[in-house]
Amino acid sequence: MDGDLELVIRGEAITLSSKRALYWKREQALIIADVHLGKPAHFRQSGIPVPSGLLTADLDRLTKLIAQFQPRQLIVVGDMFHHQDYNIDITTFADWRNLFDGLKIILVQGNHDRLKPLQYLHMDIELYKPNLTIGPFQFVHEVKEGNEHFFSISGHIHPGVLLRGRAKQGMRLPCFAMNENQLVLPAFSLFTGLDTSYCIDECEFYAIAGEKVFKVK
Repeated sequence: MDGDLELVIRGEAITLSSKRALYWKREQALIIADVHLGKPAHFRQSGIPVPSGLLTADLDRLTKLIAQFQPRQLIVVGDMFHHQDYNIDITTFADWRNLFDGLKIILVQGNHDRLKPLQYLHMDIELYKPNLTIGPFQFVHEVKEGNEHFFSISGHIHPGVLLRGRAKQGMRLPCFAMNENQLVLPAFSLFTGLDTSYCIDECEFYAIAGEKVFKVK
């Protein structure tokens, strides 16, 4: 799409998508983080009123990404699921997954991914922990220490930026945070907060506003 941003990282062609995703051209890999499937239903079960349609919006966005990039694999760098309970939202996702049975789904497990192994198997999801390395990239949910041999692609933080206008009004936007050794993806789920105080060393931010990705100067 016109609002997406093309980059080259370690010699690899990468697309930063305004739909909160990364596409790696050579591997035909769509990469996302922090989907938190089941979170809205878990909150509703706990008596917390959460608008309906949040999961549908996330799955619609994922469907559009698959239509746009035609990936052969989906890599989720952690927190694909929110809770260990198998609730109605996860059933909805399982039905959605059956529509894309030719798509390989890989999950690098995060701190929230606590379903039973058989449940992942039934949804045809491959599990890796603590990381997955392909080519120059290491996929990991949370980078706890640098790796000089690989460029890390991670999630967990839900990075955001706070932009201020001349009248001191502020706007918080999801973003990609990147330096020469690491890229932190925005949370894919719309039902997440933003950490606008987070920064990795010598960090550059690529903010998402509507259907556009742009570098914050």
